[in-house]
Amino acid sequence: MATLTQNRGGHRVTKPARSPLSAAVAWVREHLVTFAGLAALGYLLLPVLVVFIFSFNKPAGRFNFAWHEFSLEAWTNVCGIGGMCDSLWLSIRLALFATLGAVVLGTLLAFALVRHRFRGRQPTNLLVFLPMATPEVVMGSSLLALFVQGGVDRGFTTLFISHVLFCMSFVVVTVKARLQGMDPRLEQAAADLYATPYQVFRRVTLPLVLPGIVAAALLSFSLSFDDFIVTNFNSGNLVTFPMFVFGANQRGVPPQINVIGSIMFFLALFLVLAAQYRTRIKLRRS
Repeated sequence: MATLTQNRGGHRVTKPARSPLSAAVAWVREHLVTFAGLAALGYLLLPVLVVFIFSFNKPAGRFNFAWHEFSLEAWTNVCGIGGMCDSLWLSIRLALFATLGAVVLGTLLAFALVRHRFRGRQPTNLLVFLPMATPEVVMGSSLLALFVQGGVDRGFTTLFISHVLFCMSFVVVTVKARLQGMDPRLEQAAADLYATPYQVFRRVTLPLVLPGIVAAALLSFSLSFDDFIVTNFNSGNLVTFPMFVFGANQRGVPPQINVIGSIMFFLALFLVLAAQYRTRIKLRRS
């Protein structure tokens, strides 16, 4: 067996050299966490990969579950399926309005819970988590009963109210975590330098809490866009994109649905990478 000689304090120490197998095992142990993370990430992205691959498929029948023939027809004629792009545009508009409403109300509520002490603060903290812990079928049916008892016609208004209600809890939790992690001495220092409360908020508080607000907005948009259960209870005659996909699954899934899913995934991935790149540029400049 080969040996390895080292000098330690003027003494020669002879150690047996590691075999290639033991060196490989040691290298695997050192990178085991990386391998586990990559395996979990691959497992999560495998359905997305399948959706992307089958967006180039030309199915032989109604269902797009088996590979038949490569084709770009679905990508060149995305709106070829009647009603699909209308439902997609409805889901985008609904998600944008619901995100705006949830972010405004949720951010204000997060500031109130973190920065102020008032009667009923602890019960409010508890109530914020209820929509997150309650099954969607319970929330959807409860909202439906509320709208029916109030004589409200189901449509875009009821969808907007429903989506704001269940998205607002996620906004509160996200922004609240960001506020609790802020150093209050930064705002105190700005006040000591004779900054007005508005200047402190605009130049210190808002830039620090803005990443949490943006994260909450992205989360709210995703939750609103892909919601089906609450939407199905309170949509009336409107058909959102998830409802269209559910209906198409019973009749036959066109490859255009895979195209829309792929576009949404790569768009979200681009936004995340752009945000990471922007953060790195800022860190390098600072």
